[in-house]
Amino acid sequence: MSDTRIRLLHEDDWPDVIAAEERAYAPSGLSEGGAALRSRHRASPSTCFVLEDADGFCGYLLALPYPLFRCPDLSRAESDGAGRGSSGTSGSSGTGGSSGSSGSNLHAHDLVIAERARGRGLADRLLLHLEETGRQDGYRTLSLVAVRGSQVLWSRLGYRARPEIGLPASYGTEAVYMAKPLAGPSADTVPSPSRAEVG
Repeated sequence: MSDTRIRLLHEDDWPDVIAAEERAYAPSGLSEGGAALRSRHRASPSTCFVLEDADGFCGYLLALPYPLFRCPDLSRAESDGAGRGSSGTSGSSGTGGSSGSSGSNLHAHDLVIAERARGRGLADRLLLHLEETGRQDGYRTLSLVAVRGSQVLWSRLGYRARPEIGLPASYGTEAVYMAKPLAGPSADTVPSPSRAEVG
């Protein structure tokens, strides 16, 4: 694994990212398309990563600040208000340490490992890198949406299923919202959603 490195996503990575995303998600109707993927990156370029080795592209992870218990809609690109709460205001200007719940959660939106690189633990490695980035940037929680029965994989990394959280219809009926606390003074729990945050 030492020959595989993680770096920030660059403009010239998009053909590989879009092709990998389409191969991974189009068969199940979950592919977002290039415009939506690029909008997630624009929302937080410092939390979007690519894996590469001597043979090139191995996978990617797109993450962005998003209010806890909410997630991007697969059928829409992010607007300039990406990651903002229902009031249209953000608790931070891009870092997680600021006040307000919309700035305290980092959402791992999309992770794909290229077919040739699977079975090497690279998805775990990308998520651990994101956790470290989140801690350094002051985020208190990480979230994701488990699709196609993947919640078992994420559970072993400390993510807790939150089936009471309603998801956009674009994820299908079997997707599950998951979250985990990052290390800190009260990192043993993820807060419960208020009624307004559910569904």
